[in-house]
Amino acid sequence: MRDKLSAARRALSVLREHLSRCRLCPWECGVDRAAGERGRCGLPAGPVVSGYEPHFGEEACLVGKGGSGAVFFTGCNLFCVFCQTWEISREGRGREIGAAELAGIFLELQEQGCENLNLITPTPQIPAILEALVLALEKGFSLPVVYNTGGYERVEVLRELAGVVDIYLPDFKVWDPEVAERILGARDYPERAREAIREMYRQVGNLVCDERGVARRGLLVRHLILPGGLAGTYEIMRFLVKEVSKEVTVNLMGHYHPEGEAHHYPPLDRPLWIREWQKALFEVKKAGIFKIDQTHWKLLGIILLDNSSGR
Repeated sequence: MRDKLSAARRALSVLREHLSRCRLCPWECGVDRAAGERGRCGLPAGPVVSGYEPHFGEEACLVGKGGSGAVFFTGCNLFCVFCQTWEISREGRGREIGAAELAGIFLELQEQGCENLNLITPTPQIPAILEALVLALEKGFSLPVVYNTGGYERVEVLRELAGVVDIYLPDFKVWDPEVAERILGARDYPERAREAIREMYRQVGNLVCDERGVARRGLLVRHLILPGGLAGTYEIMRFLVKEVSKEVTVNLMGHYHPEGEAHHYPPLDRPLWIREWQKALFEVKKAGIFKIDQTHWKLLGIILLDNSSGR
């Protein structure tokens, strides 16, 4: 843990400076959050937390026996019209706390037997998170750190997290810039997500699990199938195989349902149809050789953790 503590201290020193002219994410708002100004994310400099818990609804390789130690950070740097956690990301549900209290949360989750620390939507708050992580590491914190993000990241910031993050858990939401502008609020999202995922893979490589099947290090990409084929599933899968790794791990998710403002953006105003899920699987097969075993879908080395549950 000494190496991680040194890396966290180094990253904190660099990224804390980003707050005075905020450039933590691709918006690069330039506001002085250290002085109380707020940019596109609407967040203060200190941590704002909606809740925390041992979470058993994540991927099996993150949950293990003790659950994933989820900390739900308020706010987001994306503006997805269909956000599945609207109250947290867009309505600002949560409370501002200090670094010492956040460090205490990290340690409490470890004491409860969680398998990892799952930082959910950390990007706009990463300096405050690093400050708390340094405090926790100094007190014996040792869980793997999961960076659970929507995928809208600056590579320059991610590079500072090398040695701090053990498991990167990004979304790759949509492929087409026009679709991204319409439903995510960020036209450059596909380009930024590609850059970010390449950098994440460079740092941590393919997903590595222990003898219990619990993830210890690596990249796990989430992809939510959207109604009407809006996500561009085939293109995203081909990118991952060709430009990241033939053994990249992907959670292909079929649980979409309308939330937030989705009712104003057809076809997002309806749940995913079964035939759309089946079409997505067919498109995934087109990306390469397909075979199935007892525990996962496997395609050209891509492991697809099927969470459709019959939906």
